[in-house]
Amino acid sequence: MSTTAATAERSQPLPPNVGAVESIYSKVNWRILPLLLIAYMIAYLDRINIGYAQLQMKQTLPFGDAVYGLGAGIFFVGYFLFEVPSNLLLERIGARKTLLRIMVLWGLTAAAMMFVTTPTQFYIARFLLGVFEAGFFPGIILYFTYGIPLSAAGRSLRSSCLQPPSSA
Repeated sequence: MSTTAATAERSQPLPPNVGAVESIYSKVNWRILPLLLIAYMIAYLDRINIGYAQLQMKQTLPFGDAVYGLGAGIFFVGYFLFEVPSNLLLERIGARKTLLRIMVLWGLTAAAMMFVTTPTQFYIARFLLGVFEAGFFPGIILYFTYGIPLSAAGRSLRSSCLQPPSSA
């Protein structure tokens, strides 16, 4: 067999094995979806947690109800203002790097909340939380479009929700 014939044979695309493709999508769904679901639940809790944190923070910080209300609102101002720029950056550098940036900066800012002592620091921290969290949900959606073609998305998600992945 000559090299030219071997090269020509390999350049032809192989027909897809539908069972193998669905198995791969099922494994991906079972490994990535729980992680992203947990991250989204944490994002939701981060948006609403100021009401719960206020109960403990009132004992240690001399903030009034107006400070907590403004801090909650400032979060959404940052979220609103930076959702589109975050999505533009997401399109430019990709979903993985964007989600990494969001998770690291968001985590650092959430951890920095323990050092807040003045209302100004509280406002800045809440604004930054909104800024850093702004592209999270659109980033997840774009990440899904990279990993699962639209033609297989419904079929793959439906089959993976009905049965756990095989151990093979």
